[in-house]
Formats: sequence, structure tokens, C-alpha cells
Amino acid sequence: MEIPKKFLMITFICLMFSLNNVQAQNKNFGIGIILGSPTGISGKYWTSGINAFDFGLGYSFEKNSRLHLHGDFLFHINDGINSPERISIYYGPGIRLKFQDDNNSRLGARGVLGGLWMPRGTSIDVFVEIAPVMDLIPATKFSIDGGIGVRFFLN
Repeated sequence: MEIPKKFLMITFICLMFSLNNVQAQNKNFGIGIILGSPTGISGKYWTSGINAFDFGLGYSFEKNSRLHLHGDFLFHINDGINSPERISIYYGPGIRLKFQDDNNSRLGARGVLGGLWMPRGTSIDVFVEIAPVMDLIPATKFSIDGGIGVRFFLN
């Protein structure tokens, strides 16, 4: 089953509109790179001290893959690690859209689990994450995304 072009266009327009608003606010927004699956751009927008939206746009090395796009809503656990640095464990639900060479794009739900380190006195975060994915369209298929990355935060 192919994803309708109208759905893809609406998704793209909504994503661009939300990114434009985030950049206009220019507060608590970070952008950087992620290496793994996907390899590309990673962004994060903090909505509170424990919640954030993150997204990834990149290339997946999976067979026939062309473009990978995901978005997650994250919950951070900040206590439990006694350190002057900010070290968090995070988790949350998300979605993934993967475009493939054979025009058989896939849409799925994902859950992410990761760790985050924000060195004191800097505007960066370093993260590692793993995300099981259950593709729902065009067929049910299980896979795992994951990577390491770094983001620079604009204040």
C-alpha cells in the first residue's frame, strides 16, 4: 500500500510550519547530527525541564532506503544520577516515516530510550538512543533505529 501523496504533502507542510515556529522562538532549540540509523540531522525543542520534542532527518543504511524522518515526544528523568553535570535518561513515543527507492514508503510507531549528557557551562548535549519501530503501513514489520549524536543549543 502506497502512502497517498496528499498525506505526505500535508505532513511536510506541518513539519516546515512547526520548525519555522521553533526557529522564531529561538529558545531551548538545539540542532546537530546523529550517526547510526538514521545518519543525518537531529533537532530538539525543550518544552519544560523534563519534556521535549525531538526529530531526525537523514539517511538509513537499510536496503532500498532513501530518506528517514522521525519525531518523538520525550520524558526525561533528571534525578537518580548524582553529578554536577546534567545527565538524563529519556524515553517516549514517536512516529517514523521512511521513503524507499521502490516507492514503497513505510509509516510506523516508535518508542525511544536514550541517555543524555549536557556538559556544565556549554550549549551542547551528547546523546545515545535506541528506538524499536513497528511499521504499520504498508505492512507490519519490526525494526530498530538507534544512534549517537551531538546538538548545539541556540539561546
